[in-house]
Amino acid sequence: MANHKSAEKRIRSGKTKRETNRYHGKTVRNAVKAIRANDNMEVVSKSLPEVVSKIDKLAKKGVIHKNKAANLKSSLMKRVKPVTDGSPKA
Repeated sequence: MANHKSAEKRIRSGKTKRETNRYHGKTVRNAVKAIRANDNMEVVSKSLPEVVSKIDKLAKKGVIHKNKAANLKSSLMKRVKPVTDGSPKA
């Protein structure tokens, strides 16, 4: 248990930050799931910038790792803009 006032405060502030981070992380996960489940490309392309922005903010704050953010954004971009021709790039 905490023996100093500062340690007690860190416990309280840590709990608040953890709850906030969990909320924002869950919100982004739900938004990503909604994009992946939706078949209407117009709706997906409109909501994509907002979701990408949220992912970037989470990575900047350290809630998720920057590589995870990049992988999420990459997979969403592939979903929205699939490769049109089958020819390999040079």
